[in-house]
Amino acid sequence: MCERIPPWIRVKIPAAGTLKRVESTLRSLSLNTVCESALCPNRASCFSRGTATFMILGSVCTRNCPFCAVSKGRPEPVDKSEPDRVAEAVKRLGLKHVVVTSVDRDDLPDKGAGQFAATVEAIRRVKPDATIELLVPDFCGSKEAIDLVLEAKPTILNHNLETVRRLHPIIKPKSDYERSLWLLKYAKDKAPDVLTKSGLMVGLGETDEEVLEAIRDIRNTGCDIITIGQYLKPPNSRLEVKRYVKPETFERFREAAEQMGFAFVASAPLVRSSFNAAEILQHLKV
Repeated sequence: MCERIPPWIRVKIPAAGTLKRVESTLRSLSLNTVCESALCPNRASCFSRGTATFMILGSVCTRNCPFCAVSKGRPEPVDKSEPDRVAEAVKRLGLKHVVVTSVDRDDLPDKGAGQFAATVEAIRRVKPDATIELLVPDFCGSKEAIDLVLEAKPTILNHNLETVRRLHPIIKPKSDYERSLWLLKYAKDKAPDVLTKSGLMVGLGETDEEVLEAIRDIRNTGCDIITIGQYLKPPNSRLEVKRYVKPETFERFREAAEQMGFAFVASAPLVRSSFNAAEILQHLKV
């Protein structure tokens, strides 16, 4: 067991206001968010600022990663009306930057890539000036699936490596460390104008040296943006926190990543892959 949750992990709960408006909009349109499904600690903060990360392709994942709180099992059929409902939520909430992710859909021929592309197209119809970030699974390494997503021309293609090489088979048993790195490199080579992004969780038993190696591996794909945050155990997860990484260590990771050449680095205990995503683009002046 790890030590008690330290004070720098505590999350301040913001006032209701916009939070309730976002929740109401999502419910009325029958939409899922990774914020809620993955029990993100920042969900109240994001909702209160009028932002959310839409989770398409249902709420049931075909993989069973032990760190994740998203439901696992047999997914429901693809809902063809979902892209238009996401676009309607974007319109109602007045979003300028939209983040879309999904559960893994290894059961589908295209692994869900077509739904990502359709969602981008639907958003562009109602909000042509919106920037769009897609947080994608590995699509089982399918070039055709990645090409389909890239042809939709998202602003950012995000794929999280999540953890260091040694722990990858434990943390992401149906994924592959090298395949994730390949996806990031393939996307950057195929569509150099699309920003690429990846993220790591720490506190799972890795060493600082292994984190630095993973950061370097991500950068070697040409990746532009990296996020590094503390793993926090969801209530139904069987994966325990092994350590709470101190803020000064996150700062060292940030400095190292910047020296490696990333255009933007977010490294702090409560950083999550899509947290403050719009602010990152503002910093990069996209």
